[in-house]
Amino acid sequence: MKDKNLFDWIFRFIKGMFIGTGAILPGVSGGALAAVFGIYERMIAFIANITKDFKKNFFYFLPVGIGGVLGVFLLSFALSYFFEKAETQIIWFFIGCIIGILPSLFKQASKKGKTSKHTMILIVTAVAATTFLVVVEQSLIGQTIPLNFFTWVVAGAIFGLGMIIPGLSPSNFLVFLGMYQPMTDGIKNGDWSVIIPMAIGGIGIVLLLSKLVNYIFKVAYAGLYHFIIGVVFASTIMIIPTNFDYLSVGGFVCILTCIIGIVLGLWMDKLEETYKPEN
Repeated sequence: MKDKNLFDWIFRFIKGMFIGTGAILPGVSGGALAAVFGIYERMIAFIANITKDFKKNFFYFLPVGIGGVLGVFLLSFALSYFFEKAETQIIWFFIGCIIGILPSLFKQASKKGKTSKHTMILIVTAVAATTFLVVVEQSLIGQTIPLNFFTWVVAGAIFGLGMIIPGLSPSNFLVFLGMYQPMTDGIKNGDWSVIIPMAIGGIGIVLLLSKLVNYIFKVAYAGLYHFIIGVVFASTIMIIPTNFDYLSVGGFVCILTCIIGIVLGLWMDKLEETYKPEN
């Protein structure tokens, strides 16, 4: 039992690292990864009712939080290097991870029943979210805003939305606004004038909206989950690199990294089922 508990702790820590990485990686959503890793619903319920089973939930999410923070800081150091050397290949690895976890997400979405209405919700959401993200991407290109306490609070709130609304990629908005590189530099250098206001904005928006999302889960579980899957599809489509020569050696590496990501996603899903702890 002790070994199983230790393994589960490490497994949640690894999930947290992926979620933290996804939160800061352009085109990827920390909330979407929390959903595909099967902890999004419980996370929202905990935040919405933070005093209920506080000790149990605190220790459950402790390794996730530690892993998430570590993922953010590690990526702040490594992101510029990997994106400079192999941006497309790294993105395909993340796409592969999401593909590998999708079967588990579909299973989770159907846990309380599924009808043709829910399939329609998924399709409409995927189309609408893709259209919306394309419009936002085009409208925000080249836009910049001043860097001060208030704008970093807003940036943190955008990251909070990325955790509450699966599929929303906060980093994309910051890239468009010219704040992404200053943010990663601030995190890497331990600049508290960046970290503190972002934490305030992120925590504030999560606490503000978590009750609403938790309520929707209670009254429309399958509908919300299929909405989430639709947004996951949209966000995944949006990060597919199109300006790349896939007939080159780099194209073969993209296929390889995507396959590695799929295998990793399926493996993590299998481990999740094998070692799933009791709630």
